[in-house]
Amino acid sequence: MIKFNLYKEGGLKVHFIKKNEDINSEFKKFLESKKFDGQFNEILYLPIIEGDSHVFIGLGDDEIDLEDIRNIFFKLGNTLRKNEEHEVEIKMPEFNICNRKTIMAAYEGLRHGEYEFTKKTDVKHKKEDFELTVNYSAFKGPEEKLREGLNKMENIMDGVFLARNLVNERANVIYPESLANIAVEKLENLGVNVCVYEEDEIEKIGMKAFLKVAAGATNRPRLIVMEYKNSDAEKIALVGKGLTYDSGGYNIKSPSGMNYMHCDMGGAGTVIGTMYALAKNKAKVNVVGVIAACENMISGTSYKSGDVIDSMKGLTIEVANTDAEGRITLADAVHYATNDLGAEKIIDLATLTGAVTIALGEVYTGAVTNDEDFYREVLEAAKLSGEKIWAFPYDEDFKKLNNSEVADIKNTSGRDAGSVTAGLFVGEFVKENTPWVHLDIAATAYRNKAKGYLPKNATGIHVKTLNNLLDPIDC
Repeated sequence: MIKFNLYKEGGLKVHFIKKNEDINSEFKKFLESKKFDGQFNEILYLPIIEGDSHVFIGLGDDEIDLEDIRNIFFKLGNTLRKNEEHEVEIKMPEFNICNRKTIMAAYEGLRHGEYEFTKKTDVKHKKEDFELTVNYSAFKGPEEKLREGLNKMENIMDGVFLARNLVNERANVIYPESLANIAVEKLENLGVNVCVYEEDEIEKIGMKAFLKVAAGATNRPRLIVMEYKNSDAEKIALVGKGLTYDSGGYNIKSPSGMNYMHCDMGGAGTVIGTMYALAKNKAKVNVVGVIAACENMISGTSYKSGDVIDSMKGLTIEVANTDAEGRITLADAVHYATNDLGAEKIIDLATLTGAVTIALGEVYTGAVTNDEDFYREVLEAAKLSGEKIWAFPYDEDFKKLNNSEVADIKNTSGRDAGSVTAGLFVGEFVKENTPWVHLDIAATAYRNKAKGYLPKNATGIHVKTLNNLLDPIDC
C-alpha cells in the first residue's frame, strides 16, 4: 500500500542527479567510489545505520518526460522494497512538465511494482505486503490539484490491475458466464448498468456470426453490455474481443500456441478495466462497453472452414479460417454498438492477429481507422499514457483482399497484410460514417517478457489511454 503525504518531510532521502553533474556534497567521494555519474535511471542505495538512508537517481542529460518518471519511480519502488525502506522523502526538481501529471506518473511507477499474479501456494514465491509512505514535495502546484491527480491515478491503476487479473486468469476460471458475473460484480455498484444476454437473447438480437463462433463450446456465450452515462455528451462505444479461450477451432492451433489462449480476451479485459476506472472517477462521459464473450472450441457442432455464415448486418461471411474467429465476433459486436446502441464513435480492442507481432513486435499496438481526426485524439492520449500506437494504412486495395468468391466477404485473406485486412474486416460492420479506431493488441496486451514497469504476461494495455482520452485531466 502506498500513502502519499504532500509537502511533508521525513524518511529516506532521494537525490536526483544529472549526468556528470558536479556534486558538491558530503556524498561526493562515495558516489565517485561507486562510479556513479548520473546515467539515466542509474540508482544507488546508501544505507545509514543511524539516521536516514539515501538513494541517488541518475537523470541522464536529456529532457525528462512522463514515461521517464514512471520508469524512475518503478525502479525506486523496487529498491525501497528490496531494502525494506518504508518511508521516503522526495523533493521533485523542475522538469518543465505539468506538476499534477508528474505526481500521477510518480505514483503510477511506484504502483506498478506492487503487481503480482500467481497461483503458487508457497509464500516464499509471493511478494510480501509492503507499506510505503511517500513524503512528496512538488516543485510547485496547489495541494488540492495534486491530490485530485493522485486519486484519479489510483483509480486508473485499479482498472489496469483489474484488466491484468482478468487476462492472466486461466480459462477454467474465466469463461463467458464468469466474465459476465465479474463485470456485474465490479461495475454495477459504481453506477454502471450491466446487461448480460444469454444465448436465446443473443439469437433474438440477431448476432448470427457471433453464435457460429460459439457453437462448438460447452460453456455457452454471453453478450455483456455495460453502459455508463454521467454526461449528455456523444456516446462512445468500447468493444472488446472476448474469446475466453481459443483452440483455433478446426484450424487448430499448435500445442504451444494454445498454452496462452486464455489471454485472447485481452480486449474485454481492457474494456472492463476502463469502465471500472471511469466509474470510480465519476467521469463526465457517456460510454458503452460491449463484449461478445465465447470460446472457440472443436466439437460436432463447431463451425468449419469453408462455411458461409450470416451476420447481424446481413453480410454473408466465408469462413476461410476458423482461427480467424475474433473478427467474426467483433463484426456483430461493432454493428450492434453502432446501429442498435447508437454509439456515435467507436473503438474496438482485440488480440486479433499474429501478424501484428511480426510487424511491430511487443512495442506498438497496431491501429486501423476510418477517421484521422478521431485517431489523432486516441494517439495523443496514448502518448500521454506511455502506450505506443502505430496506424496501418486504410486503403481500398487492402479491402479488396477480403473479397470472397462465394460470399460478401471472407474472414481472412492469408498472410499478406494480415493485421490490416483483419482490421478492415471489422470496419466493414461499423455503421457508415461512424468514426472508428481499431486497436490490435495481440502483442502488447500479453508480453513474452517484462520490460520496464510492464510485467511479463498481461499488461492491462490501453486502460490508461482510454481514460486519458475520455476523461482528460489538465494541469
